[in-house]
Amino acid sequence: MNSHYSINQQRWQRFKHNRRGYYSLWLFSLLFVISLFSDFIANDRPIFIKYQDNYYSPIFHFYPETEFGGQFSTQTNYLDPKVQQKIESNGWILWAPFRYSYNTLIYDTPTTFPTPPSASHWLGTTDAGFDVLANILYGFRISMFFAILLTVFTTIIAVIIGAIQGYYGGKIDLIGQRFIEIWCGLPELFVIILLASILPLDFWWLLAITVLFGWMALSGIVRTEFLRTRNFDYVRAAKAMGVGDVKIMFRHILPNAMVATLTFLPFILCGSITTLTSLDFLGFGLPIDSPSLGRLLLQGKNNLQAPWLGISSFLIIATLLSLLIFIGEAVRDAFDPNKGGYR
Repeated sequence: MNSHYSINQQRWQRFKHNRRGYYSLWLFSLLFVISLFSDFIANDRPIFIKYQDNYYSPIFHFYPETEFGGQFSTQTNYLDPKVQQKIESNGWILWAPFRYSYNTLIYDTPTTFPTPPSASHWLGTTDAGFDVLANILYGFRISMFFAILLTVFTTIIAVIIGAIQGYYGGKIDLIGQRFIEIWCGLPELFVIILLASILPLDFWWLLAITVLFGWMALSGIVRTEFLRTRNFDYVRAAKAMGVGDVKIMFRHILPNAMVATLTFLPFILCGSITTLTSLDFLGFGLPIDSPSLGRLLLQGKNNLQAPWLGISSFLIIATLLSLLIFIGEAVRDAFDPNKGGYR
């Protein structure tokens, strides 16, 4: 236990020694945490309301306009000056720092859309009348959730398939490799385009399709590690003692194979974000009413007279991918025993 703890401590020290990767991890974590609270940062619904000695939380619940003295039973438009006046005359409103969500249609603009950055809209608006900053916040969050889920599912599938191939070898490995070669030959983009013309793709459908094509790169690494370690003495000893194959694979061999797997996870995460961004940019990604970084890039391409659209979306995507690459390099150095000399 102490030796295992010491090895992990050395790896952490090697990771910290890579200053670029270490600070990138902190910055990435900060951006991710901020995106988790997007609803409390940019929203057209107040966080909290006190009205006639009653308390409301519109950010979580639906309240009709009649609840605040209005005439309609539809969703309250809290940006309506008349509604605000009625509420504030009998209580108070706690707003988010930015009173616009990703799908809030903006009416009070001095010029036609897209409008340039201003005090109300720090990064301007899109050509459809939506706030760019709000779309970046929500788009960052949904991109991260998609990338994390895609990385988790593809890693699980890759570890299972690579472990079976590498541990048993022989015909199982041969058949598995031929199947992977055929599966790699299928054009992923064309399959998604075909399915998009048949089914309305949503978040989960898109995730499932990309998982089907995303596990093959990592399975080869796991397979190689299992092929290398399956004939080690401790594996032979476990077999001689009657230990089952599943227990040997996932309790004795997998911890050694996970070292190579963990070093690739940040790069897989980076590739997952690129995949979603590319699909959204081409129009075969998330539904049109979803916040998307790729669709913001498309906005910049279609509106060259509004450079703030392309610049803002490019900077956030470039920053996100760069941070993940730097973290991946630091993780790779941390698991490399030849990388010593940390202080």
